[in-house]
Formats: sequence, structure tokens, C-alpha cells
Amino acid sequence: MTTPSDIAFSPAVKAQQRARGSRDMFARMEEKRPWSDVITPDLAQFIGTQTSVFLGSASADGQPYIQHRGGPAGFLKVLGDRQLGFADLAGNRQYITLGNLSENPQVILFLVDYTHQRRIKMWGQARVVEDDPDLVARLSVEGGSGRAERAILFDVATWDVNCPKHIPQMFHADDVARVLAARDEKIARLEAQLAALTGKDD
Repeated sequence: MTTPSDIAFSPAVKAQQRARGSRDMFARMEEKRPWSDVITPDLAQFIGTQTSVFLGSASADGQPYIQHRGGPAGFLKVLGDRQLGFADLAGNRQYITLGNLSENPQVILFLVDYTHQRRIKMWGQARVVEDDPDLVARLSVEGGSGRAERAILFDVATWDVNCPKHIPQMFHADDVARVLAARDEKIARLEAQLAALTGKDD
């Protein structure tokens, strides 16, 4: 690779970009604003607020698979300027991701913040760490559910921010509940003040 984005922009991808008229634009981007290969403070803050992530892997012969992982904010932890990790919880025992990683470490993480309509793609390599209870404990998050069985570490090769176009804006149920509770409390307080002023009690 000559620039970090080459991990995504393979020769075949660049050929499609040239054929469809976008290659010059991306070439300028690669020169003036290349993709980063380190986790910046802004990215670390974004990662720390996420409660959901999609992990894409593939078998040695290229069969793709996407796995969803979720938990309390902070379940996906920044371990260094080029490394992330999370505790792998007991699941349906299919072990597709574990099988893929045993023969092909290349993966992608896809993070979507529906509230603020942001998404980030992160390319890199992942590996499974078994029999390291200290690491698993370090990656476990208070308030999470499920039993942590192992750790998965992700070494960042590069990442990019997608445009917000077509991301539906959605809000977490807990956030909506807090807003509604505050609204109801305010209404009750105003009704009590109105009753005190008018001498009426409904």
C-alpha cells in the first residue's frame, strides 16, 4: 500500500472509480487528506459512546459474515492509539467469527450513531485471546449482561468517516424515556403552580 485508503481502494476498486468518474476526486483526497491509521481523540470519544457495532469477517476462501456486538456504552474499548478490544460473550455457539479469524484475520468494524447520523468504518486485523482472565476482566463493562468467554483484539489499519446521507435518525429508548419523564415532571410542576394561583385543585 502507498496510502492507508489502499486497504479499501484495491486496483479493482480504483478501476471502477476511473470508469465511473470518481477516481480523480479520491486521488486528491489521498494526497491532501489521507485516511488516518491511528485512533484520534475524537474517534476514541465516538467509540466510547457506542452501544452497538458490526464486525465483518471472511473465511479463507472469501465467504463473508457480519456479526453484531452490543453492550453498555464503552463495551468497545480503546486500548491504544491503534488497538481496540471487547469481551466476547457467550452466544448461539455457531462460532462463525471465531472460525473465520482462525484462518483470516482481516476484518472491518462498522459503527453507526443513529442519533447524530454518523458512521465510521474501521479496517484492520483481529485476533482471539483465550485463557486470559485479566484481559477479559479489563474489557468487561459494568452493567453488561452475558458471560464473557474470551477477548477479541482489533488492530487498526485505517478508518474513514462516511457521510450522513441516508442514515435514518433514531433515538435510544432510554434517552426518549428520560426526555418524556422530564417533560411530565415539568407539566406536573406547572399544573401545581397553576392550581395554587387559581385556588383550583383537579
